[in-house]
Amino acid sequence: MDNQDLEDLTERTAELIVNSAKVVFFTGAGISTESGIPDFRSPGGIWERLDPADFTYQKFVSHRESRRKHWQLLWGGRMAEDAKPNPAHFAIAELDRLGKLDCVITQNIDNLHRQAGVPADKVLELHGNMQSVSCLKCGRHYSMMQIKARLDSGEEIPECETCGGILKPDIVMFGEALPEAVLREATARSRECDLLIVIGSTLAVYPAAYLPAYAVEAGASLVIINLSPTPFDRDAVVLLRAKAGETMSAITEKVMEKVGS
Repeated sequence: MDNQDLEDLTERTAELIVNSAKVVFFTGAGISTESGIPDFRSPGGIWERLDPADFTYQKFVSHRESRRKHWQLLWGGRMAEDAKPNPAHFAIAELDRLGKLDCVITQNIDNLHRQAGVPADKVLELHGNMQSVSCLKCGRHYSMMQIKARLDSGEEIPECETCGGILKPDIVMFGEALPEAVLREATARSRECDLLIVIGSTLAVYPAAYLPAYAVEAGASLVIINLSPTPFDRDAVVLLRAKAGETMSAITEKVMEKVGS
């Protein structure tokens, strides 16, 4: 894609945002790789080195060794602890301040949309949020910072301090259904929007990947910003093969120019 094509597509996307009443963003791992968070499913990602079958919900709740692997290999490190929102996250938050954001539907668990300034009630987290942990027995909640402190002190399998129950990050694991209320709300927002913008998702994980289809079926325009192809490319009115941060920054700047902010 040459610079003129990129400029034209950026301009077209900005026009769509300005002229839309309900703009929904659908974000995947590709929006957060620029914050230093690896895409687990990409070549060289963690699921090429580890067997996803060892990290299912069923194994987590039934085998101590599975819980130890989970905490030590996935959460005992510093993989996402120091990650900060990047320009793409901030650009979406700026669109909210301009009154041009209905909601963000995200497959990510990194909390970066909220950190960037998108109100929590406008962030629909299909796969949960890694910043909190719950006891599966008594329901007590902990922050991930509390659990990380215990891991750093040498605990390998943290358990509930109240009842000794199993502690689980508030994320959706393999073999676990998406949260019904969140999926229902995301489906409704997708069907009611007039513009859905996908950023950094291959749209290959279902049922989340149905959401852009719902939007298109209801008459919404679809924009895709992703470095690799997706099954929905042919449905997009704008297809940008570009990095999320610089692309969204440019789009939001053009929106600000058009609305006079």
